[in-house]
Amino acid sequence: MNNIIPQNQEIIKHNQRYIPHLLQTRYHAVKTYRNGNSVCFVCKRYKTLCENKSHRPLSKHPKSHTDKEIYWIKNYIRRNPNITMIELFAKLKINKGYDRHPCSLFRILRKLGFFKQQQKVIKPYVPKPYDTPSMLGVKMQMDVKYVPKNCYVGIYPDKFYQYTMIDEATRERFIYAFKEHSSYSTIIFVKMAIDYFGYIPKTIQTDNGFEFTHFKDTKKFIPLINYVMNLE
Repeated sequence: MNNIIPQNQEIIKHNQRYIPHLLQTRYHAVKTYRNGNSVCFVCKRYKTLCENKSHRPLSKHPKSHTDKEIYWIKNYIRRNPNITMIELFAKLKINKGYDRHPCSLFRILRKLGFFKQQQKVIKPYVPKPYDTPSMLGVKMQMDVKYVPKNCYVGIYPDKFYQYTMIDEATRERFIYAFKEHSSYSTIIFVKMAIDYFGYIPKTIQTDNGFEFTHFKDTKKFIPLINYVMNLE
């Protein structure tokens, strides 16, 4: 290519259109790339020259299934549409001298359109309407969050965890900070929240945090549930 381009520079006209099969087009493409332009820019300008061509071989692979073997496979399936792959492989091996691996038979069956994998029917998710109570004391939500240092403006250098209790009907909330998030702090906060609201809720919704559930190293004794069950 390096020897051909300089010899034909005199006959190249820059104002003619780019034709992919001419040497002029290839020359301009190489010259554009050598001037510092990217390969993407060259491919975009000379699209007809740089298009990907088919890489499919013109002849079959020497180890691929022959036409005779494919005829055997189709013939057995035509006679018995409900035949399994194991039965088909056994019949081919015993009756026809089929000496290929079962995986090769499985691949050619998939290629021919047999034994296709059934697509699972996934039902679309339909969100259920949330039942928001309209009366006081029906349901409350409780959660705890760590207070980041950027949000804390106090003078104490300790870590704080913000407990929040909110009534779903009135959206009234009660917030209190503790130095630790544990089952002990949770029970104290529930007592303070009940004193603040003035009534005991029927339901308190929480997440699966360890401060609301049991520890892995102990029995399934949840202090919060034990305290709520004993409320009057």
